[in-house]
Amino acid sequence: MMTQTLQCPALLIAAPASGQGKTMVTAALARLHHRQGRRVKVFKCGPDFLDPQIHAVASEAPCENLDFRMGGEADVAWRLARAAQENDVILIEGVMGLFDGDPSAADLARRYNLPILVVIDGSAMAKSFGAIALGMKTYQPDTRVVGALANCVGSAYHAQLLEESLPEGVAWFGALPRHADSALPERHLGLLPAAEIENLAQRINQLADRMAETAAAQLPPPASFPAAIAPQLTPSLKGKKVAIAQDAAFCFAYPANLECLKALGAELVFFSPLHDAALPDCDAVWLPGGYPELHSDTLAANRSMINSLQQHIDAGKPMLAECGGMIALASTLVDTDGQSHPLTGILPGVVMMQKKLAALGMQSLAEPTGNLGGHTFHYSTFECPLTPVAHTIDAHQRQSEAVYRVNRLTATYFHAYFPSAPATVAALLS
Repeated sequence: MMTQTLQCPALLIAAPASGQGKTMVTAALARLHHRQGRRVKVFKCGPDFLDPQIHAVASEAPCENLDFRMGGEADVAWRLARAAQENDVILIEGVMGLFDGDPSAADLARRYNLPILVVIDGSAMAKSFGAIALGMKTYQPDTRVVGALANCVGSAYHAQLLEESLPEGVAWFGALPRHADSALPERHLGLLPAAEIENLAQRINQLADRMAETAAAQLPPPASFPAAIAPQLTPSLKGKKVAIAQDAAFCFAYPANLECLKALGAELVFFSPLHDAALPDCDAVWLPGGYPELHSDTLAANRSMINSLQQHIDAGKPMLAECGGMIALASTLVDTDGQSHPLTGILPGVVMMQKKLAALGMQSLAEPTGNLGGHTFHYSTFECPLTPVAHTIDAHQRQSEAVYRVNRLTATYFHAYFPSAPATVAALLS
């Protein structure tokens, strides 16, 4: 019996390393196709919160994450199948360099025989551009690199040199000039959240205008995706209201997590710990990650919200606080200059911000209801007197992030990908 396949034009946008401009190239392509009346679905490889926000603005649709380790191969398969069925073009932004990570963007591309466009910052090179493109094409010969696009090009003559350097079999997809107004601002966790980038839509539109003049503007060739359906979840959160923090301090929530909660039967309500006086009427609370360290004064000053959160915990109601959500609950934050700032004080302990990365990588949390996949990425440490009830396990099977529990509050640096273990999520929030 032959497996049914779905056809949809698709392109994976990759690079030899981070910082080459693949996020803006992907966003510009998404906007260009959207302006031409196509239904565009953008995906991001790996556990990223910030790039998908940019792509959601560009495509005017949620951008989902694809990761074999975090969500599992079945999760990737049905999301791609759904996208192929409902859209006119699929764009996938890679993670780091094409071959970086385990799994890498190249692993995804090989699984689905996806054509790959390599974005290379050509600002400080000439013929070496071709050498990099050749290496990207031949390093793993079963990876389908079809073309290269030069970013940050200084002149038409510079673009000509780069184009002439390309080896046979790597098409010239064009060049984008060096423009400071198209660059995206960054901070310690990567790009700024989309809501904080001034004139983001205008920047994307300007780059889409330039992209329209290149070969990259053409509709990519069709790719084949095996038919698959979404998992059928038990509605174990039916009738439950889950309140989700959502503001400038709490902005790291996978669209797939929200979709999973709805599939579990939950009613989602949103609130701002920064600006609201109290929790909305709810049965459970989710404090996702974000940047509470940038809003510590506002958080600490909102005493009525702090009291509301404390009353929720004291009543034995469930709360999940991950990374920034946990940081916000701590007693004190010490910034990189050694200055102390009060936080909500709901959890004992001190958060120490640092200029270097404290932890990064894939994680899993073993629970009786299933192993919850996810990742960790933070520039702080948490000195907490509580004894952890569990630890996550990293990709090398080493004990990693502590998990703290007070009543039904679960707090950890671990960012969970809910579709990896819906029953575990339901147990944490029910």
